[in-house]
Order: sequence, then C-alpha cells, then structure tokens
Amino acid sequence: MLTHKGTQIIKIDNIVLRPFTMDDAEAMFKNWANDARVTQYLTWEPHKDLEVTKAILSQWVEQYPSADYYQWAIDINSEAIGSMSVINISDIHSRGAIGYCLGYEFWNKGIMTKTLKSVIDFMFAEVGINKLYAFHDIRNLASGRVLEKCGMVEEGILREEIRYSDGSYGDVRNLSILRKEWETART
Repeated sequence: MLTHKGTQIIKIDNIVLRPFTMDDAEAMFKNWANDARVTQYLTWEPHKDLEVTKAILSQWVEQYPSADYYQWAIDINSEAIGSMSVINISDIHSRGAIGYCLGYEFWNKGIMTKTLKSVIDFMFAEVGINKLYAFHDIRNLASGRVLEKCGMVEEGILREEIRYSDGSYGDVRNLSILRKEWETART
C-alpha cells in the first residue's frame, strides 16, 4: 500500500520543487506554456493567452488538498520555469507515470535530470511506489536521454499511442524504473 504524501517541497541545490500557486500563471505562460518548442512533442498546443494558462493552473491548484496528487512547479530564483507531475497512480499496482515540461531557456543545463532524480527518490523513499514509468515521443531524443540518466530503461515502443492536437498520431517510447533498480543504484 502506498503512503501518499501529496506535493511536498523538495530542494535540490538552487532548484525548489513546490506546489504551484495562481501567482505562477505569468511565469508559466512566459517560460513554457506558450512556447511551440516546448510543446512540439506534446499532445497540447501552446497556450494562446494567459487566460488559458490561468484556467489550467486553477485546476491544478484545486487538487492540492488530495494526498495522492503530485504536481510540482520547478522553481529557480522564485520563478516557475517548468513542471513535473506523477499521474495515473495505481495504489493496487503501486505504479505511476511521470511527466514534465521545462522552459526552453533552461534546456541542456541538467535541471530536468536533477529534478527527475529527486522526484524518483521521493516517490520510492517516501510514497513507497514500486514502479515509475514515462513516455516520450520517439522524435524527442533529449527527453529520452533525461529518462535514461535517471536510471529508467526502455520497455518498448508503443505505436500511434498518442494523438496530437492536429489530429495526427505519434509513436512513443516507454521507459521505467523499478524499486529494486532504484535501490541497487543507491548502493
């Protein structure tokens, strides 16, 4: 059985993972939600205006009272520069899926790798999950490298698994890390 803790504050060097607030709307819109480079391999289009971002953010903020809700703002210097979540959590099967976005300006600086490693540690050590998995568009090689650096291994390719906002379908690569692999890597 999982021991849900909700979205806790996690500090890593100069990065703080924390719950979003409505005050993050402008930074979210500016740093990643309206950037086609960030959303290129995602199923949603860039936000057209700040109101779209505020509506999404409002839904996230409303869910924080739930102990099984995990949605972090990736914060540097008191500004949200990205997001990380664990979704589709199954208490019965003790697993969950990781998803993330990071502002283009912050790519290739090791931020997402540090952030993901910390969330993986939190989910295994604090929540007691047995498996974490993630998908990435097969064309998004950088996202795949981040997952691999964090100890995830490929399970396979899922053909036409996702539908993009333009109606086309895309193949995704599925990677995961098991508790026993995480424990072995720590020793």
